[in-house]
Amino acid sequence: MTSTDKQELPKTFDPSAMEAKWYPHWEETNAFRPERPDAAPYTIVNPPPNVTGSLHIGHALDNTLQDIMIRYERLRGKDALWVVGTDHAGIATQMVVERQLEAAQDKRTNYSREDFVKKVWEWKEESGGQITRQLRRLGCSMDWSREQFTMDPHFSKAVLKVFVDLYNQGLIYRDKRLVNWDPKLKTAISDLEVETREVQGHFWHFRYPLADGVTLDDGRDHIVVATTRPETMLADMAVAVNGEDPRYASVIGKFVELPITGRRVPIVADDHADPELGSGAVKITPGHDFNDFEVGRRAGIAAADMLNMFDAEAKVVQTADGLIPAEFVRVDRFDARKLVVEQMKALGRLVPHTVTAKDGEVTEHDAEPRTIQTPYGDRGGVVIEPWLTDQWYVDAKTLAQPAIEAVKTGVIEIVPKSWEKTFFHWMDNIQPWCVSRQLWWGHRIPAWYGPAVIDGTPNYVVGDADAANEVFVANSFEEAASLAAARYGDEAKEFFEAPTAAAAYLDSKGDAAKIGLWRDEDVLDTWFSSALWPFATLGWPQDGADAPLVAKHYPNDLLISGFDILFFWDARMAMMGTHLMGAAPWKQLYLHGLVRAADGAKMSKSKGNTVDPLGLIDQYGADALRFFMAAMESQGRDIKMDERRVEGYRNFATKLWNAARFCQSNGIGASASVKAPEATLAVNRWIIGEVVDTVAALDKALADLRFDAAANAIYHFVWDQFCDWYLELIKPVLSAEGDTGDATETRRVAGWVLDQILVMLHPFMPFITEELWHALGARAGDLIVAEWPAPEATVDAAAKAETEWRIALVREIRSAKNELGIAPGARLSAFVQGANAQTQGWINGFWTGAQRLARIDFAPLDQAASEGANIQIVVNEATFVLPLEGIIDIAAEKTRLTKALEAVSKEAKSLEGRLSNPAFVEKAKPEAVEKARADHAEKSAEAERLAAALARLG
Repeated sequence: MTSTDKQELPKTFDPSAMEAKWYPHWEETNAFRPERPDAAPYTIVNPPPNVTGSLHIGHALDNTLQDIMIRYERLRGKDALWVVGTDHAGIATQMVVERQLEAAQDKRTNYSREDFVKKVWEWKEESGGQITRQLRRLGCSMDWSREQFTMDPHFSKAVLKVFVDLYNQGLIYRDKRLVNWDPKLKTAISDLEVETREVQGHFWHFRYPLADGVTLDDGRDHIVVATTRPETMLADMAVAVNGEDPRYASVIGKFVELPITGRRVPIVADDHADPELGSGAVKITPGHDFNDFEVGRRAGIAAADMLNMFDAEAKVVQTADGLIPAEFVRVDRFDARKLVVEQMKALGRLVPHTVTAKDGEVTEHDAEPRTIQTPYGDRGGVVIEPWLTDQWYVDAKTLAQPAIEAVKTGVIEIVPKSWEKTFFHWMDNIQPWCVSRQLWWGHRIPAWYGPAVIDGTPNYVVGDADAANEVFVANSFEEAASLAAARYGDEAKEFFEAPTAAAAYLDSKGDAAKIGLWRDEDVLDTWFSSALWPFATLGWPQDGADAPLVAKHYPNDLLISGFDILFFWDARMAMMGTHLMGAAPWKQLYLHGLVRAADGAKMSKSKGNTVDPLGLIDQYGADALRFFMAAMESQGRDIKMDERRVEGYRNFATKLWNAARFCQSNGIGASASVKAPEATLAVNRWIIGEVVDTVAALDKALADLRFDAAANAIYHFVWDQFCDWYLELIKPVLSAEGDTGDATETRRVAGWVLDQILVMLHPFMPFITEELWHALGARAGDLIVAEWPAPEATVDAAAKAETEWRIALVREIRSAKNELGIAPGARLSAFVQGANAQTQGWINGFWTGAQRLARIDFAPLDQAASEGANIQIVVNEATFVLPLEGIIDIAAEKTRLTKALEAVSKEAKSLEGRLSNPAFVEKAKPEAVEKARADHAEKSAEAERLAAALARLG
């Protein structure tokens, strides 16, 4: 937008009107991605929110920090690209659509896979844009012209290519391992989708009889084991003891005979068993416990031989050895738990938990009450079951090595650096990454199965046994058929695609030359596709590795992310980028903390302490919320939500607004220069120097990703130096009669300084700054694409010293008046003692300013003050004596101050006593201790102020 005239600013500052005005304008004029083909690139990719999501306070923090950096670099003239898009969110999105069907008395299984996926796309088109609209309200200057979606055709092509390439490189494989299984959603889920809850449960103790007449050294014919999940004993395959535990040394390698099933299982030595915990013996169910799975493998039990006792709904099924009694089969896991306990008790194999009351009475219970950390699915809301299934895995260990090296060598800089240790620990101990999910919505795994070749003949293996069939991983059915042709030889003349193994068998009609292939029904983990975000969003692979966007904007410059997805997303992007692109995905990784409730507690819907960022925007404006996020973002620390501070930053915006109105009313408008104007007056030379210092402070803070320091620098320059002092100091110049040369210079400098403020503040507060930019005068273009300050000036030490002397003098006089209860407008005489030649010169140049700002009249410099009560103020080497005779009742004021000092000192001492009491500090609620400290600091400061006031009166 080109503005031609000043627009008189309304008296009232209305954020909502500005937000509604400027964001559509920026987007319509392509201001978020101006054409800069020859400019240096600067690239950030936005962590893609779920397409089902809505803006929460964490999003507000994350995206504010990104927008600050992208607006800053855009103002610095770079080709700033902020990639935006949404994630298809497999589980979350499928659940949303299934709930809609349920509300209409319908369900997913009433549809074919293709028809259901079509319904999901329909939902996405109708309702999937909520969070992108909300990001606009926050002011995010993203490149919406290239908005991405992880299920878009070009992105899906990238996902399939990566899967096929990694498979062909031996880095993706199918394996039988334990996964987090959600029995409600009937799918494997990632660790991120598991939430741990404290549940009041029980600890049962069972006697497992030793087999073959074997006894322990103490004569016992059994081993006691403990469990929180009794039902899993139906699939126990071992008992583990520590090899260094003398109690069990004689029975290692022997067997126990399990009650109920009668299964003989070995006693194995393993460090997983801790002699100090319980009996020191641990039941091992490798098919249903992650720790037990590893123990089982160390004991030589292959995953394929581990017993499975649950189906997809966590109901009991018969194990491969057929030893589970019929009454357990098809019983829900928690009902099976009760039945196991009943039968163990009936068999005399339950060890009761005894409780002795204070009166000595002993009672027995079936189990010991325990608070148990229990895994729940965050979407399904049910207890997660470790389940042994065939899934697709990525060899994360191999992929992790180049990413680890990138961080070690500084190719990737993690900020704060303290997170490197955590990153290395996780990456060094990384496990195979399960990437298959049992859903319909998502990137379907590009693997087709064909009949197993047995004795040279294709044989269809029907049922849950895809591992026995041939597998062909390819980008399309046609490519898979080509691979199949090579596998099956010349006899196979025709390949067709079938929905299932059974359909392939039936449709082949026994014709060996006609072979059916059926596609894997699973989809890929959402994190697999989002791991490609830094380069697949730039057009890779169909545009080629040398495509303009990829070549210019990969690697990205910066990733800003919450620390809570360091492993689930950030680390996986680092692995995929370094392996597939030959370069790390970004140069810097900035990890911010969480936004917590005001009391420091983690926000959660169940606690009712969440904060709606859109509500804060409605109340205080987007600029205020954004500035709060920046000002509170300190590296390595979480943010405590404080609505009062958001309100305070709205007041900051109002102060700037009023300052701009003052400038308008005094003939100060837009500057035509980026370079600082020439100046002769000390106050003008001073403020130019302050701009130079502030620009340097901002550049350093943003280079270091110190958002709090950057916000602090611009805040104090605007509030303190410009509004509180510069505008005050120039009022006498502006109000002088006639259009003097000093007034002309001052208007020119003030207009330039206000312009620099708007540019420097724009990354933090884009809406108010754009509004003021155009209101102050003619502009060649919008602020969003203006030029970052380049003052081409230096700090004038002499002007700085003189102006800071003026500020100190006025501040000290105003403070002394306030301490003594003297009206601010009361005019006092000031006698000067001990002033050197420089200070005398400053006084002579500040005669009118002192009268206006400090309400004092300087006496002739050679005149001494008369005897009597006075205020003495020291600034630098000079003392300023302000007589009080006739101004206040000295005796009465001393009495008032003395009483006030005694009262506040007593309160401070009482608070000090509480805080020095360890019982209070250690046992009181943290918020009570924090309040006591704040009160003590306040009372101590008040006591110092009153003591200083008394001292002034002599």
